[in-house]
Amino acid sequence: MRRGGYVYIMTNKPRGVLYIGVTAIIEARTFQHRSGSGSAFCRKYGLDKLVLVETYPTIEEAIAREKAMKAWKRQWKIELIEASNPGWDDLIPHIL
Repeated sequence: MRRGGYVYIMTNKPRGVLYIGVTAIIEARTFQHRSGSGSAFCRKYGLDKLVLVETYPTIEEAIAREKAMKAWKRQWKIELIEASNPGWDDLIPHIL
């Protein structure tokens, strides 16, 4: 059975430092970031707010999207976030 995947963006504040990641289990991964056991980058910059989540039917599609987004200009990433989450609200309570 193939599993889907998620592309997500973490930040520390609106228009702050951005981290783009990919995972098969979004709840577990965001918990890791919040508890400080996720990426060193998130830990270093205090990225504890989930501001964007995209769902894909396969992990391969999620990985391809993550790679594409990482190549984007910063402004494009901000516009993507603000299109679906204009208040830069933390989405973690909504996925748990």
